[in-house]
Amino acid sequence: MNILILVVDDEPDVAELFRQQFRRELRAHRFQMAFAHSAAEALERIQDTNGPNLVLMFSDINMPGMTGLELLPLVRSARPEVPVIMITAYGDTETRARAEAAGAVGLITKPIDFPALRAEIDRRLALHAGAE
Repeated sequence: MNILILVVDDEPDVAELFRQQFRRELRAHRFQMAFAHSAAEALERIQDTNGPNLVLMFSDINMPGMTGLELLPLVRSARPEVPVIMITAYGDTETRARAEAAGAVGLITKPIDFPALRAEIDRRLALHAGAE
């Protein structure tokens, strides 16, 4: 399957954590995961339309430079078809409202509940397969 999920987080250990959690899916080629360590790197990545089909993006909110909330409208403008789910340590009502107002389709709090995240990915993959 030529499906890509992009994870944006400035913490270097996040990429390894996601690779470990989704190793079976990655080995089975259900999807690919790419990682960006900054908002600028994420913007470069989403504008690359020659690669796998980007179907979902996860972004941390608190990052140096451009925050995930500042990145979100740029992603929505460049790739409106790509749903973005924000990841944050702050799952309060105000943060959730700000993320949704900026165009996020959801918000996941840290520590990440990987079974719930896996269910969300499965749901998005099913929606994508139904749209093809």
